[in-house]
Amino acid sequence: MKNRLLPGLITLFAAQPALALDLMDTYEKALSYDSGIASARASFEAQQSATDVSKSQLLPQISAFAQADHTDFEPEAGTATDDSYRTLYYGVQLSQPLFRAQTWFQYDASQFQTDAAEAQYNLAQQQLMLDVSTAYFDVLRAQDTVTTAKATEAAIQRQYDQAQERFDVGLIAITEVYEARASYDDAKSQRIAAENQLNVAREQVARLIGEYPEDLENLRQNFPLGRPEPTDPAAWESTALEQNWSIQAALSQLNVSEANLKQAKSGHLPTLDLTASYATIGLENAFSTASEGTEKVIGLSLNLPLYSGGGTQAGVRQQRSLVTGAEEDLKTARRDVRVNTRSLFLTINNNVETANALAQTIISRRSALDATRAGYDVGTRNIVEVLDAERAYYVALRDYANARYDYVVNSLQLKQAAGILSPNDLLELNNWLSDGAMGIEALANEEETLDDPTQ
Repeated sequence: MKNRLLPGLITLFAAQPALALDLMDTYEKALSYDSGIASARASFEAQQSATDVSKSQLLPQISAFAQADHTDFEPEAGTATDDSYRTLYYGVQLSQPLFRAQTWFQYDASQFQTDAAEAQYNLAQQQLMLDVSTAYFDVLRAQDTVTTAKATEAAIQRQYDQAQERFDVGLIAITEVYEARASYDDAKSQRIAAENQLNVAREQVARLIGEYPEDLENLRQNFPLGRPEPTDPAAWESTALEQNWSIQAALSQLNVSEANLKQAKSGHLPTLDLTASYATIGLENAFSTASEGTEKVIGLSLNLPLYSGGGTQAGVRQQRSLVTGAEEDLKTARRDVRVNTRSLFLTINNNVETANALAQTIISRRSALDATRAGYDVGTRNIVEVLDAERAYYVALRDYANARYDYVVNSLQLKQAAGILSPNDLLELNNWLSDGAMGIEALANEEETLDDPTQ
């Protein structure tokens, strides 16, 4: 019987229809629907435009101007004759900053802010990949829990029915019927809770893609659970400290604060601008005498701030404190990434060992269940022991499925921590999905056939 059962123990999910949704389908739907990634993209694009605005303050400014005046002159009596005249003044003006330290440092800060926004956008993209994958496999996890809960309920119901039949013919006491009934009621409540958790998991996917998934492809039977490569946690830590997008964002924010500090200090420095204008001037008086000429002006404008009410010094103190805060934020980000990376590395190795141990546990639990059933048939085991063996067997099936899902999600989290998670990782994982795998329902059906003496 072991040889017939083992192939079904490796894959723990129900068979799916041919048109099941896979991981890449789910991710592509999330890219076009999720508001979080759209917001991150818009923020990045807005900051790019803000950098262009800052850059424009360093470039020439050209403007056209025009002015028309009408003047009436009324002299005092006996001093002169009345007069009136019109003046038309129009032309173009050029202004080119030659030395504006504040503007330059403002432009530097804006560029660093763009780098920070880009890092946040890249982080949001990786987070979306992780969120989609986590939600996707949480649905599969919940489906497997429902499947094992139903199988447990069905198995215990069979034991309850058999106990009732034995009591009816006087082979066992009523207490064993009560024990079986209590176990059946407990299994039923767990199945109801599992079905609710499945609905909740589907809600999480719907939040990301805008629709409720009914059928999802699941991991193949031969999906490999390998240890992280490279096998040295220090190598993963080094990669994470260099490429993690949270660290990159924190580093860019520190650069922004330092540029803002330089900008605040430059409030004491002078500014120098080059100005040039070309204008046409027209004049016409009351006697219809008209004259016209041109005016060409070029010059330098120097401004030296002497006192600004203490605002410049206060701004320097403010920015210096912000630099200190940004430095501490960067330290925190690096510490968190270092610990998270090493923890995930250790957890994945533990997932591999746990899954391997649980695969053997399933075999042991199955053997123990068969032996307990046989002992119950000959009177050496009681109904409580049989029910406990039933539950332990299906718990092992469920735990093995969870260990595989934990391995997948933790592997993606490790790559995100290292800053190397990409859609190619989802595509590679997607290739290990299938919609026609033999599942726990097939195993349960096979078991019923083996336990039915009429077959």
